[in-house]
Amino acid sequence: MKAKTDGGEILFADQVGIRSDQAPGRFLPPYSPELNPDEFVNADLKHSLPKQHRARNQAELAAETRRFFRRRQRQPHIVRGYFGSPHVLLAVLLTL
Repeated sequence: MKAKTDGGEILFADQVGIRSDQAPGRFLPPYSPELNPDEFVNADLKHSLPKQHRARNQAELAAETRRFFRRRQRQPHIVRGYFGSPHVLLAVLLTL
């Protein structure tokens, strides 16, 4: 891979910890939700929660969230849409 020959390194930090991987030396802005498919999922979830019946506790919210993701599992065309944004596609191309 080009990344290995160039000696590039990117550190990934998330809830699991920090890990390293070889990658080209291109960087995305530190906060760019329009480049992150997770942000599209979060927005979809928020808009899908019932407006008339708000969750009264954490258990109800967890149940609504599970129902949302079970529905999305049967709707791959919607899931593909999270990755179809021109901004997301650009971000993927920039990191290759």
